[in-house]
Amino acid sequence: MDKDTINILCKEYNINPKVIDYVNRKEELIKDKFHKIQEIKEYNQLKVIYSMQKSRLSSTDFNWTTGYGYGDIGRDKVEEIYSYVFNTENALVRPTIVSGTHAITLTLSGLLRPGDEFISITGSPYDTLQKVIGVKGDIQGTLLEYGIKYREIPLNNGKIDIEKVINSITEKTKLLLIQRSTGYSDRKAISIDEMEIAINKIKQHNKDIIIMVDNCYGEFVEKLEPGDVGADIIAGSLIKNPGGGLALTGGYIVGKTNLVEQVANRSTAPGLGKDCGLTFGTTRTTLQGLFLAPHIVAEAIKGALLVGIVYKELGFEVIPDVEDDRSDIIQAIKFNSPDRVIEFCKGIQEASAVDSFVTPIPWDMPGYEEKVIMAAGGFVDGSSIELSADGPMREPYFAYYQGGLTYEHCKLGVLVSLNNLLNNSLIDKKKLVY
Repeated sequence: MDKDTINILCKEYNINPKVIDYVNRKEELIKDKFHKIQEIKEYNQLKVIYSMQKSRLSSTDFNWTTGYGYGDIGRDKVEEIYSYVFNTENALVRPTIVSGTHAITLTLSGLLRPGDEFISITGSPYDTLQKVIGVKGDIQGTLLEYGIKYREIPLNNGKIDIEKVINSITEKTKLLLIQRSTGYSDRKAISIDEMEIAINKIKQHNKDIIIMVDNCYGEFVEKLEPGDVGADIIAGSLIKNPGGGLALTGGYIVGKTNLVEQVANRSTAPGLGKDCGLTFGTTRTTLQGLFLAPHIVAEAIKGALLVGIVYKELGFEVIPDVEDDRSDIIQAIKFNSPDRVIEFCKGIQEASAVDSFVTPIPWDMPGYEEKVIMAAGGFVDGSSIELSADGPMREPYFAYYQGGLTYEHCKLGVLVSLNNLLNNSLIDKKKLVY
């Protein structure tokens, strides 16, 4: 970092020079890891380009229809490209899927029937999905209310307990759910290698059981995706990794054709399936975001590494550890204090290009049991592939950092958040020096 950059950080952002020096020194400790991130990015970029070429993507595909959306060639082309990228038979990619939770809910409700059972084999799922299932909250229309049964199997030392999963499958068990990302937990993301081992062993025992992966936050972090290692159906959000910061909204479901068609019937109506559904002119931004996604994800991972090393060296537990292989973009920091979580998130908000003047506070966010603080000043509202951080107000008070369209923006977020903690006497300033 040159003198001019340091001057603007001190003058315009009021960042303590000790914070700048500390972050710059810690950055040097992770630069050797950027080469592997670059390799993965290059591979995934070529994969995305080839998928667009294979589908013969044309400028005329960006036109759009009205009404029912019959003959929407662009919509069909988007779904064809997604099926190639994720190495699956078919895809449903729609702007009317409002979130990752919605994509997962559509999939579960499209595939499961009253009396069926599904098991989460990576422990308790993300907070919002617990309300969808019906194990938390007092909400109508849950899966349990519709007679769908649910169980969960905890991880064993952070790994899928394959033997216990196999022994837990009964004749009523129709689907097994793998949540790839850490969510609001204290575990690492499930790697593609771990998934492959688990899927192969489970399928040897029961080849007909459906294995579903919640892929949110994991796309393009590794060279392979769940579809490459035998997952039957995969769901995710377009305003996370695959949207590349440009997708305005939407979600995707990719997998085996017979399964995707069942989900499509749930998303519209039986008999209509994928043939209807307006895309509202989003085809261009959806595909341009996908084109940029491998690069954007790589920038976000570099940012997560910087957050990890900066706070680890201050004595905080970080998950994943800086030395761990990563399978999602999230960096968790165990702050052990609500004040630290709040000030960290305030710093991320202050570093945002949009709504930097807004002060995030914990609030009763829909879908969550505890109050949640969310810092997100994105060009797309709620886009967690953009610089953002959040955390539930519950012990042991984790903050979950994710996203960043450029590494430089990630670094600014680190600097401002750390400066906030220092100014509020929430870290030991002695640790910022050699």
